[in-house]
Amino acid sequence: MTKKASTISVYGKVQGVGFRYHTHKKAQEFNIVGFVKNKPDGSVYIEAQGDEIDLATFIDWCKVGPSWSRVINTKTQTIPLFNTIGFHIK
Repeated sequence: MTKKASTISVYGKVQGVGFRYHTHKKAQEFNIVGFVKNKPDGSVYIEAQGDEIDLATFIDWCKVGPSWSRVINTKTQTIPLFNTIGFHIK
């Protein structure tokens, strides 16, 4: 399988709704490594790496998020592979 890495910026009602916690759970489910953190502008920023298909599925989930969030927009960008273990909430 081909590994890929991406940044995902998620905009909308995504802070204060458990978005990071659920992103962490989904990352573990799809064997994604990286991190998620809140940004001062109210968005959520994710760096994620995994097998190409798993990463695509994870990104698709990020475009929707947990049921009580309201994702308005996402921006993804491919980045170089990075070295990390696990998925962390920052």
